[in-house]
Amino acid sequence: MNKEYLDKASAAYYSGSPIISDEVFDRLAELNSYSEVGARQHEHIKKHLYPMYSLDKYYEGEGTHPLHGRKDMVSSVKLDGAAISLLYVDGALVQALTRGDGIEGVDITKNIVSRKDLVPLEVPRKDVHQVTGEIVAPKQIENSRNYAAGSLNLKDSSEFCTRAISFFAYSVYPTVDKTYSGDMYLLELEGFDTIFDPNLNNIYDCDGIVHRIDDNDTFTGMGYTSKFPRGAYALKERKPSVETTILDVEWNVGRTGRVTPVAILAPIKIGDKLVSRATLNNPGFIQALGICIGDTVGVLLAGEIIPQVSHKVDA
Repeated sequence: MNKEYLDKASAAYYSGSPIISDEVFDRLAELNSYSEVGARQHEHIKKHLYPMYSLDKYYEGEGTHPLHGRKDMVSSVKLDGAAISLLYVDGALVQALTRGDGIEGVDITKNIVSRKDLVPLEVPRKDVHQVTGEIVAPKQIENSRNYAAGSLNLKDSSEFCTRAISFFAYSVYPTVDKTYSGDMYLLELEGFDTIFDPNLNNIYDCDGIVHRIDDNDTFTGMGYTSKFPRGAYALKERKPSVETTILDVEWNVGRTGRVTPVAILAPIKIGDKLVSRATLNNPGFIQALGICIGDTVGVLLAGEIIPQVSHKVDA
């Protein structure tokens, strides 16, 4: 694993188009003693008014979240797009940022304000507050998530205005109503489309259901981990693996000496992604499963991003 790859992953992370998951990046950075974050040198990196947290993820049939079964929860689809924050001061939109690392993101204000149909440029609320939500593209667009994320970083605002994207708000800070659902209703009155809009899953790609404590005081009182709010989680369905054949195996050696085997595959489509390489985790994984070149294996996207061999298909 070289520094150039981690620089690339870091820059993609900040731009809103991550090429690997947070967990994978953190692990690779640790293994390779990587401490530089090249994207921070970007002149357009700015801080969010409020941090943008991720959600704790649980998979159906693989354990339950501590909040599971509570009656004071509200649910919404988890859109699969690119998260952004919108900063309003005295009723005017003054800043828009990609999610980045949740603390800082790339300033995309020029693009967002260049079009009148995406988000309200003026709102009745006359204070300083942050609205966060998801930029998405219709599911019939191939690689819709990458299309949405890539749109945010276009240099030409006139081209940005032609992109088939939408924004759906899913939070506002500081809150106004006693409940989360009340806050979403107030955002709708201000002209926002929200995550509670009907039939979103029929139009846009979704990757789970978000469950959240509705009462804002209870939610806030539960606090946060370093990455997640304790009062919400995402319930997801584990995607089935796709079968293909191992054509070859490459062995990558990192600077720490860690050896990572990578399977070269007969190309397959997993969702909207063409996959021809997948990690085999470590030599022990290969030995335990008895995997050989020419075998048929199951492949899935770990964290819905990283291609990974999951099992050997018995003949």
